[in-house]
Amino acid sequence: MKKQRSTRAALVRFAQVATASAAFALLAACGGGSDDNNSTPPGGVKLQVVSFGDSLSDVGTYSPVAAANFGGGRFTTNPGQVWVQDVAQYYGDTLTPAMTGGFGTPPQTQSGLGYAQGGALVTNPIGINHVSNDPANYAGPLTVPIVQQVKNYLAAHGSFNSGQLVLVGGGANDILYNLQAVQAGALSPTNAGVAIATAAGQLAGIIGTILQNGATHVLVSNVPDISMTPQGMMSTPAVRAQMQQVSKLFNDTLTGALTQSGLISKVIVLDIATPFANITANYAQFGFTVSNTGTACNLQAMAAAAQKFGEPNPQAFATSLFCSPETLTVAGADQTYMFADTLHPTTHLHALWAQAAEQTIAKSGLGK
Repeated sequence: MKKQRSTRAALVRFAQVATASAAFALLAACGGGSDDNNSTPPGGVKLQVVSFGDSLSDVGTYSPVAAANFGGGRFTTNPGQVWVQDVAQYYGDTLTPAMTGGFGTPPQTQSGLGYAQGGALVTNPIGINHVSNDPANYAGPLTVPIVQQVKNYLAAHGSFNSGQLVLVGGGANDILYNLQAVQAGALSPTNAGVAIATAAGQLAGIIGTILQNGATHVLVSNVPDISMTPQGMMSTPAVRAQMQQVSKLFNDTLTGALTQSGLISKVIVLDIATPFANITANYAQFGFTVSNTGTACNLQAMAAAAQKFGEPNPQAFATSLFCSPETLTVAGADQTYMFADTLHPTTHLHALWAQAAEQTIAKSGLGK
């Protein structure tokens, strides 16, 4: 009972600020998902998919605890998939976590190639609500930063190869982390902008490392405009303006760094901010009944249930990591709402993200 209370308490601490905060395989060479079906997948070519990033690409790092206790497991409308899983299926692969643990459970290396972790920043190892790296007292989330995710992959597999599609997406947590510091009065807007731009440049450097170690097919997704999320819509006009400015700053800096380093011609850049803006403006045409003004997960009911069970901070459970079919706002909300919680896409919106990625990849000539 004491261990269970400790685990749930750790989940509370993380959920308070959990955020966003992304060809042609010799599968045995790199491990991970496999496919025994020799038929051609929808993408036109078999690919082993490797992904690095944050909660927007996390395929289930915290699922052993979140699923067991709440029926959740990923930062979306569970049991739905996130975009990197959809892309993997499109190319005949199955993407599973490379590591699981946290919240009282020591990190455990798994066989999957999904390295993204909820709460992860680009280079800072102290991610969102990070507590400790001590396996004997691992109370919080893992939040392994993207730079370390890539190092962990290389330590386990040696290199990338021409039989892989590498998906990279990050920066949303760096944006939110620094904006939170501004709102708390701990950081000036100017210094926050510098930190966010620095993270974008660092992500470009990480992409360079991936290419230098054998990757030939790399998709880089930038960040959506955070001001267009429900959290942005609920913020003051001044905060919304800041969200919009720094989202654009991150994306422009990332593109600029890739261009200046000569990497832009070696990667496939997915400007996800553009299709997200189009979907938001024309949400009904994409099958949604609610755009960025509501959440598919009934966050109030989730908090109320936690309060009923005596949780000291029930509002902390109002996040998609703990969302299940039983806690949806209405039946089918995973398909009719754009957002699961105030930051993370629903299953349907993740599927559209994946389609945008697949179309961008096809334009590059891969799979034709």
